[in-house]
Amino acid sequence: MPETVIVFENVVKRYGDATALDGLSFSAEKGEFITLIGRSGCGKTTALKLINGLLSPDAGRVLVNGQDVAAADKITLRRGVGYAIQGVGLFPHLTVRKNIAYVPSLSRLWDKQTEAAETARLLQLVGLDASVENRYPAELSGGQRQRVGIARAIAARPGILLMDEPFGAVDGITRRALQDEFLRLQKQLGMTVVFVTHDIGEALRLGSRVMVLEAGRLVQYAPPREILAHPADDFVRQLVQAGGPPAV
Repeated sequence: MPETVIVFENVVKRYGDATALDGLSFSAEKGEFITLIGRSGCGKTTALKLINGLLSPDAGRVLVNGQDVAAADKITLRRGVGYAIQGVGLFPHLTVRKNIAYVPSLSRLWDKQTEAAETARLLQLVGLDASVENRYPAELSGGQRQRVGIARAIAARPGILLMDEPFGAVDGITRRALQDEFLRLQKQLGMTVVFVTHDIGEALRLGSRVMVLEAGRLVQYAPPREILAHPADDFVRQLVQAGGPPAV
Protein backbone atom coordinates (compact mmCIF):
# COMPACT_ATOMS: atom_id res chain seq x y z
CA MET A 1 0.00 0.00 0.00
CA PRO A 2 1.29 3.51 -0.82
CA GLU A 3 2.38 5.53 2.20
CA THR A 4 0.56 8.85 2.62
CA VAL A 5 2.96 11.52 3.87
CA ILE A 6 1.01 14.81 3.48
CA VAL A 7 -2.70 15.33 4.22
CA PHE A 8 -4.73 18.55 4.13
CA GLU A 9 -8.14 18.19 5.81
CA ASN A 10 -10.53 21.00 4.88
CA VAL A 11 -7.83 23.64 5.51
CA VAL A 12 -8.78 27.31 5.71
CA LYS A 13 -6.19 30.10 5.91
CA ARG A 14 -7.05 33.79 6.07
CA TYR A 15 -4.98 36.97 5.99
CA GLY A 16 -7.26 39.54 7.59
CA ASP A 17 -10.42 39.65 5.48
CA ALA A 18 -8.80 37.79 2.57
CA THR A 19 -9.13 34.00 2.35
CA ALA A 20 -5.99 32.40 0.91
CA LEU A 21 -7.16 28.80 1.21
CA ASP A 22 -10.83 27.88 1.39
CA GLY A 23 -11.44 24.31 2.52
CA LEU A 24 -8.42 22.72 0.80
CA SER A 25 -8.29 18.92 1.06
CA PHE A 26 -5.77 16.64 -0.63
CA SER A 27 -3.14 14.01 0.12
CA ALA A 28 0.28 13.14 -1.29
CA GLU A 29 1.98 9.77 -1.21
CA LYS A 30 5.63 9.00 -0.56
CA GLY A 31 7.75 9.55 -3.67
CA GLU A 32 5.13 11.61 -5.53
CA PHE A 33 5.99 14.79 -7.43
CA ILE A 34 3.08 17.18 -6.85
CA THR A 35 2.99 20.40 -8.87
CA LEU A 36 0.80 23.35 -7.82
CA ILE A 37 -0.38 25.89 -10.35
CA GLY A 38 -2.89 28.75 -10.48
CA ARG A 39 -3.10 32.50 -10.66
CA SER A 40 -1.04 34.71 -8.36
CA GLY A 41 -2.69 34.84 -4.95
CA CYS A 42 -4.52 31.52 -5.34
CA GLY A 43 -2.86 30.02 -2.24
CA LYS A 44 0.05 28.00 -3.67
CA THR A 45 2.81 29.43 -1.46
CA THR A 46 0.48 29.47 1.54
CA ALA A 47 -0.01 25.71 1.12
CA LEU A 48 3.78 25.17 1.16
CA LYS A 49 4.21 27.26 4.31
CA LEU A 50 1.50 25.26 6.06
CA ILE A 51 3.34 22.02 5.33
CA ASN A 52 6.51 23.07 7.14
CA GLY A 53 4.78 24.99 9.91
CA LEU A 54 5.68 28.53 8.85
CA LEU A 55 1.93 29.21 8.98
CA SER A 56 -0.90 27.63 10.96
CA PRO A 57 -4.38 26.97 9.53
CA ASP A 58 -7.37 28.94 10.80
CA ALA A 59 -9.47 25.80 10.38
CA GLY A 60 -8.82 22.20 9.39
CA ARG A 61 -5.63 20.18 9.83
CA VAL A 62 -2.34 19.61 8.02
CA LEU A 63 -0.68 16.25 8.70
CA VAL A 64 2.92 15.41 7.79
CA ASN A 65 3.94 11.78 8.26
CA GLY A 66 0.77 11.28 10.29
CA GLN A 67 1.47 14.13 12.73
CA ASP A 68 -0.60 17.29 13.04
CA VAL A 69 1.78 20.12 12.07
CA ALA A 70 0.09 22.49 14.54
CA ALA A 71 1.16 20.25 17.45
CA ALA A 72 4.55 19.21 16.05
CA ASP A 73 7.95 20.39 17.23
CA LYS A 74 8.80 22.75 14.38
CA ILE A 75 12.57 22.22 14.52
CA THR A 76 12.16 18.45 14.27
CA LEU A 77 9.54 18.85 11.53
CA ARG A 78 11.76 21.09 9.39
CA ARG A 79 14.70 18.71 9.62
CA GLY A 80 12.61 16.33 7.53
CA VAL A 81 11.25 18.97 5.14
CA GLY A 82 13.60 20.80 2.76
CA TYR A 83 12.69 24.16 1.21
CA ALA A 84 14.00 25.66 -2.04
CA ILE A 85 12.79 29.02 -3.36
CA GLN A 86 13.16 31.24 -6.42
CA GLY A 87 16.33 33.29 -6.14
CA VAL A 88 17.79 30.48 -4.01
CA GLY A 89 18.47 32.56 -0.86
CA LEU A 90 22.10 31.47 -0.49
CA PHE A 91 24.14 33.24 2.15
CA PRO A 92 26.41 35.61 0.16
CA HIS A 93 29.19 35.61 2.78
CA LEU A 94 29.50 31.81 2.82
CA THR A 95 31.21 29.59 0.27
CA VAL A 96 29.26 26.99 -1.69
CA ARG A 97 30.53 24.31 0.68
CA LYS A 98 29.45 26.21 3.79
CA ASN A 99 26.06 27.04 2.27
CA ILE A 100 25.38 23.37 1.53
CA ALA A 101 26.60 22.27 4.97
CA TYR A 102 24.75 24.99 6.88
CA VAL A 103 21.75 23.03 8.19
CA PRO A 104 23.51 19.68 8.84
CA SER A 105 26.36 21.47 10.63
CA LEU A 106 23.94 23.60 12.67
CA SER A 107 22.09 20.42 13.64
CA ARG A 108 25.41 18.70 14.46
CA LEU A 109 24.72 16.02 11.85
CA TRP A 110 28.07 16.55 10.11
CA ASP A 111 31.59 16.86 11.43
CA LYS A 112 34.36 18.39 9.26
CA GLN A 113 35.24 15.11 7.57
CA THR A 114 31.61 14.33 6.80
CA GLU A 115 31.08 17.87 5.55
CA ALA A 116 33.82 17.49 2.96
CA ALA A 117 32.59 14.11 1.72
CA GLU A 118 28.89 15.00 1.69
CA THR A 119 29.43 18.35 -0.04
CA ALA A 120 31.37 16.65 -2.83
CA ARG A 121 28.65 13.99 -3.16
CA LEU A 122 25.83 16.53 -3.29
CA LEU A 123 27.60 18.71 -5.85
CA GLN A 124 27.99 15.66 -8.06
CA LEU A 125 24.31 14.76 -7.56
CA VAL A 126 23.13 18.16 -8.79
CA GLY A 127 25.53 18.16 -11.73
CA LEU A 128 28.24 20.50 -10.48
CA ASP A 129 32.00 20.05 -10.40
CA ALA A 130 33.68 19.96 -6.99
CA SER A 131 35.81 22.93 -8.07
CA VAL A 132 32.94 25.31 -7.23
CA GLU A 133 32.83 24.42 -3.54
CA ASN A 134 35.14 27.26 -2.46
CA ARG A 135 33.44 29.91 -4.58
CA TYR A 136 30.93 32.43 -3.26
CA PRO A 137 27.39 32.74 -4.67
CA ALA A 138 28.24 35.96 -6.55
CA GLU A 139 30.87 34.02 -8.50
CA LEU A 140 28.32 31.52 -9.87
CA SER A 141 25.91 31.66 -12.79
CA GLY A 142 22.17 31.69 -12.14
CA GLY A 143 21.88 28.01 -13.04
CA GLN A 144 24.77 27.09 -10.76
CA ARG A 145 23.19 28.99 -7.86
CA GLN A 146 19.92 27.12 -8.38
CA ARG A 147 21.77 23.80 -8.29
CA VAL A 148 23.57 24.79 -5.09
CA GLY A 149 20.21 25.81 -3.63
CA ILE A 150 18.83 22.36 -4.37
CA ALA A 151 21.93 20.71 -2.88
CA ARG A 152 21.47 22.75 0.30
CA ALA A 153 17.77 21.87 0.47
CA ILE A 154 18.48 18.13 0.31
CA ALA A 155 21.66 18.13 2.42
CA ALA A 156 19.89 16.89 5.55
CA ARG A 157 18.22 14.16 3.45
CA PRO A 158 14.64 15.35 3.88
CA GLY A 159 11.85 12.97 2.97
CA ILE A 160 9.79 15.91 1.72
CA LEU A 161 11.05 18.80 -0.42
CA LEU A 162 9.03 22.00 -0.91
CA MET A 163 9.96 24.11 -3.94
CA ASP A 164 8.53 27.57 -4.64
CA GLU A 165 9.21 28.50 -8.28
CA PRO A 166 12.85 27.43 -7.91
CA PHE A 167 13.62 27.69 -11.65
CA GLY A 168 11.64 30.85 -12.38
CA ALA A 169 14.63 33.21 -12.52
CA VAL A 170 16.76 31.31 -15.07
CA ASP A 171 16.70 31.25 -18.86
CA GLY A 172 14.70 28.66 -20.80
CA ILE A 173 17.60 26.41 -21.77
CA THR A 174 19.01 26.34 -18.25
CA ARG A 175 15.54 25.80 -16.86
CA ARG A 176 14.99 22.71 -19.00
CA ALA A 177 18.37 21.33 -17.94
CA LEU A 178 17.52 21.95 -14.28
CA GLN A 179 14.16 20.22 -14.71
CA ASP A 180 15.84 17.16 -16.23
CA GLU A 181 18.49 17.07 -13.52
CA PHE A 182 15.97 17.45 -10.73
CA LEU A 183 13.61 14.78 -12.07
CA ARG A 184 16.55 12.36 -12.11
CA LEU A 185 17.55 13.38 -8.59
CA GLN A 186 14.01 13.12 -7.21
CA LYS A 187 13.61 9.60 -8.55
CA GLN A 188 17.05 8.56 -7.33
CA LEU A 189 16.42 9.80 -3.79
CA GLY A 190 12.73 8.85 -3.62
CA MET A 191 11.73 12.24 -2.22
CA THR A 192 8.18 13.52 -2.04
CA VAL A 193 8.18 16.90 -3.81
CA VAL A 194 5.59 19.69 -3.67
CA PHE A 195 6.50 22.18 -6.40
CA VAL A 196 4.88 25.59 -7.03
CA THR A 197 5.04 27.03 -10.55
CA HIS A 198 3.29 29.58 -12.77
CA ASP A 199 4.25 27.61 -15.90
CA ILE A 200 1.64 25.04 -16.98
CA GLY A 201 4.18 23.30 -19.20
CA GLU A 202 6.52 22.87 -16.25
CA ALA A 203 3.65 21.67 -14.03
CA LEU A 204 2.57 19.05 -16.56
CA ARG A 205 6.10 17.94 -17.40
CA LEU A 206 7.32 17.45 -13.83
CA GLY A 207 4.24 16.43 -11.87
CA SER A 208 3.09 12.90 -11.23
CA ARG A 209 -0.07 14.77 -10.21
CA VAL A 210 -0.97 18.39 -10.89
CA MET A 211 -3.00 20.49 -8.47
CA VAL A 212 -4.87 23.45 -9.97
CA LEU A 213 -5.94 26.10 -7.45
CA GLU A 214 -8.25 29.05 -8.05
CA ALA A 215 -9.12 31.60 -5.36
CA GLY A 216 -7.96 29.23 -2.62
CA ARG A 217 -10.06 26.30 -3.81
CA LEU A 218 -9.00 23.02 -5.37
CA VAL A 219 -10.24 22.93 -8.97
CA GLN A 220 -8.55 19.73 -10.17
CA TYR A 221 -5.98 17.29 -8.80
CA ALA A 222 -4.99 14.65 -11.30
CA PRO A 223 -2.16 13.16 -13.38
CA PRO A 224 -0.98 15.33 -16.32
CA ARG A 225 -2.67 13.12 -18.95
CA GLU A 226 -6.02 13.55 -17.23
CA ILE A 227 -5.56 17.32 -16.91
CA LEU A 228 -4.86 17.51 -20.63
CA ALA A 229 -7.60 15.11 -21.74
CA HIS A 230 -10.32 16.01 -19.24
CA PRO A 231 -9.93 19.53 -17.79
CA ALA A 232 -12.34 19.94 -14.89
CA ASP A 233 -13.75 23.32 -15.98
CA ASP A 234 -13.21 26.31 -18.28
CA PHE A 235 -10.45 27.71 -16.04
CA VAL A 236 -8.34 24.54 -16.34
CA ARG A 237 -9.10 24.33 -20.07
CA GLN A 238 -7.96 27.93 -20.61
CA LEU A 239 -4.87 27.34 -18.48
CA VAL A 240 -3.84 24.35 -20.59
CA GLN A 241 -4.62 26.08 -23.90
CA ALA A 242 -2.70 29.20 -22.90
CA GLY A 243 0.44 27.33 -21.88
CA GLY A 244 0.23 24.37 -24.20
CA PRO A 245 1.27 20.82 -23.41
CA PRO A 246 4.79 20.21 -22.08
CA ALA A 247 7.63 19.40 -24.42
CA VAL A 248 8.43 15.69 -24.37
